Amino acid sequence: MPVYLWEGKAKDGSFKSGKITAANENAVYQTLGSQGINVSRLKEKPPFKWSDLGNIELSMGGIPPEDLMIFTRQFSTMLDAGLPLIQALEILANTSENKQFRKILSDVKDRVEQGATFSEALARHPKVFDNLFVNLVKAGEIGGVLDVIMGRMANHIEKNMKLRRRIKSAMSYPVIVLIVCVGVLGALIFKVIPTFEDMFQDMGGKSLPGLTQKIINISRWAIANSSIIFGGLGAIVVGFTVFLKMPRGKFLFHKALLYMPIIGSVIKKAAVARFSRTMGTLLSSGVPILDALEIVARSAGNLVIEEALISVREKISEGQNIVDPLIKTGIFPHMVVQMIGVGEQTGALDAMLNKIADFYEDEVDVAVEGMTSLIEPLLMVFLGGTVGVTMIAMYMPVFEMASAVKTE
Repeated sequence: MPVYLWEGKAKDGSFKSGKITAANENAVYQTLGSQGINVSRLKEKPPFKWSDLGNIELSMGGIPPEDLMIFTRQFSTMLDAGLPLIQALEILANTSENKQFRKILSDVKDRVEQGATFSEALARHPKVFDNLFVNLVKAGEIGGVLDVIMGRMANHIEKNMKLRRRIKSAMSYPVIVLIVCVGVLGALIFKVIPTFEDMFQDMGGKSLPGLTQKIINISRWAIANSSIIFGGLGAIVVGFTVFLKMPRGKFLFHKALLYMPIIGSVIKKAAVARFSRTMGTLLSSGVPILDALEIVARSAGNLVIEEALISVREKISEGQNIVDPLIKTGIFPHMVVQMIGVGEQTGALDAMLNKIADFYEDEVDVAVEGMTSLIEPLLMVFLGGTVGVTMIAMYMPVFEMASAVKTE
């Protein structure tokens, strides 16, 4: 019997989807209707063909932030120009260069045409449109200012992209230099030093200078125990990966990141900037403060900060102001908390948060430059010193032999 793919709305108003085996379409409607599901879309699943394997696309929702930002900006412009929502979605779905995103936008358009709200249709794709995006759209729908909200969302995505790019650029350079260091050390230990050792043995095997002998001994030990060394490194990588998959392990790692020398300061400033920007965008769009804190906590990207913001939300729900719980977290600087307090008292909390975000985004730039300027010379000194000492040690016997020849 054929297999049918269906979508529909349940009695509680929620959207459902699935597949069912039935003799014909009427049988599908009867079966699902008896379960209280009003079928809105039905199609027969095509039979499997081996040639289809080459056309399968992974539905991981990995849409680049650039594509999402462009969509949001263009969608806001179209709505502001007076285009109907469905027509704007159709245009953007047809013009998107990303095939996966094109399918998602087409699905969103179809669901809106079937009676779902725009926010409900977006919520069907949580890997692309997160809680922040969906809740802002919902606030825009309720307030009738969807074009304004989408413009704010585009600005938020753009600033968030810049912030992530700064952090990635700060982290990538040290990692690249470190990889080069490890590669150079490996080449020295496993290739260069053994070559020099063979050369010294061919030259008569005389006693070598102390530094030269120590480095050769290190190379011999590393070659003799190479399986143990590489096996140990592999075990460390696997163990660390398993540790990060554990909730407690991930929490401890995120906590360690916040208090690491040099890097911790950058991460904290980036966290303050992200919190302020997201919170300010939500509040200025009419999202209640408790809902906004819950959304910001989920999108924090750090379990320690997420836990702290959830605690702040609980305290505010009990009647406290926002200042005291934020101070107790120990994550947000005192100046930031006081500025938030002033914004809360004056009724301009959203504007104050956006000002804090602007300030701390600039602070992240300064911190990234400072971290790079500090780490770069340290790594270069380490790499240059290691190579220099090794090469001097290898040429010391050659210099001694040259001196002996001149003496004779």
